[in-house]
Amino acid sequence: MKNNDNNNNDNINNNIKDTTIGILDSRFNQTLRNVQGLLKGRNIPGKILLSPRDPNDNSSLYSPIFQRSYSDTGTSNRAIETVEEEVQSGSKSLGSITSDSKSKTSTSHVENPSEEVHVRKTSIGARATDSARVIKFTKALSGTMVILDKLRELAWSGVPDYMRPTVWRVLLGYAPTNSDRREGVLRRKRLEYLDCVSQYYDIPDTERSDDEISMLRQICIDCPRTVPDVSFFQQPQVQKSLERILYAWAIRHPASGYVQGINDLVTPFFVVFLSEYLEGSIENWTMSDLSSDKISNVEADCYWCLSKLLDGMQDHYTFAQPGIQRLVFKLKELVRRIDEPVSSHMENQGLEFLQFAFRWFNCLLIREIPFQLVTRLWDTYLAEGDALPDFLVYIFASFLLTWSDEIRKLDFQELVMFLQHLPTQNWTEQELEMVLSRAFMWHSMFNNSPSHFAT
Repeated sequence: MKNNDNNNNDNINNNIKDTTIGILDSRFNQTLRNVQGLLKGRNIPGKILLSPRDPNDNSSLYSPIFQRSYSDTGTSNRAIETVEEEVQSGSKSLGSITSDSKSKTSTSHVENPSEEVHVRKTSIGARATDSARVIKFTKALSGTMVILDKLRELAWSGVPDYMRPTVWRVLLGYAPTNSDRREGVLRRKRLEYLDCVSQYYDIPDTERSDDEISMLRQICIDCPRTVPDVSFFQQPQVQKSLERILYAWAIRHPASGYVQGINDLVTPFFVVFLSEYLEGSIENWTMSDLSSDKISNVEADCYWCLSKLLDGMQDHYTFAQPGIQRLVFKLKELVRRIDEPVSSHMENQGLEFLQFAFRWFNCLLIREIPFQLVTRLWDTYLAEGDALPDFLVYIFASFLLTWSDEIRKLDFQELVMFLQHLPTQNWTEQELEMVLSRAFMWHSMFNNSPSHFAT
């Protein structure tokens, strides 16, 4: 009997153990599903990420064609219905754009494209074109008041191309969250930019100081070097627009003036705001297709958004750029905590983080990844708001440790060459999303434990 009792107890214990293991397995599987949902950017709000997408699934490759006014709630509701119909019909075009809507012209000197967004067929990231996300963005932007925290949460994981100009303006605080005030504010800001150009740029050199002449000369040298791999930026009219934007910004920000690298920071804004007027691939764009009014509007939007961006990181571009040096030090310490073998190998080889990471912080990775991925990366940048400088440390640590195994095999000279010419030329959004995924994870782990930066 005792043996039977013992056997029964053993069976009960085994059943309890199996049940416990089953519960743990179930929790693990649920956690795994949550993480997979997280990587799809759907289940956990705010941040993150892209899982591999079926290459044969083209159901969400294109945005529908329709016209939306964010100032008209009824129109917004119709737009949501249009998106739903488009999903049901297999991403069919919902209509043709008339010649009037294609030209998007206005007799007014200052146009307000943010009030009426024209959606074009354009290839964008899987998550950004997800129908549910499109609907969420539409709802977030269609009210009288935009809830900024909600918009940041949505934008962190990518913004649909045709909504990006409006979203970026609002995220940066250039356009007000109150849609009723938006048109008036943009008109006033654009006129203010024109006054600045007229006062400081459109004057003879005899009216400039020696420092201003020198600064303008350096800008003129740097503009042709901007994004040399994209032919669009080699157009003389494009370079002239960049000159005006950069010179106006430098004159209005005498604490830093113009610093090499700021020319790169204008380019995402320039491309995004031009996309309201030009369709198709950037390689086929030409500025001669635009009126002077449209060009001035694009320049003004770039100027003000650049100003808003750099207001949060002014010490990155003042004398000796102390802000960047501070973040490079934090990057070194974070890498040491996350991947000590890589940190030790780089230190043993005598490689200083300033030798490669300075450019990363100075140009915000624009020179390190394919240009077609930059706007997606900047969706996350701008969604971070004032927290961006600190979050850059985590993004760049994730970026560097993408090549952890390769780095440990290289000597000093090979490391320098490798980090100056990283193999990102074939990157897609999937690789970029993985970088952002790790950055978010490490930020969640370490940001509230600043002692991990201690020496």
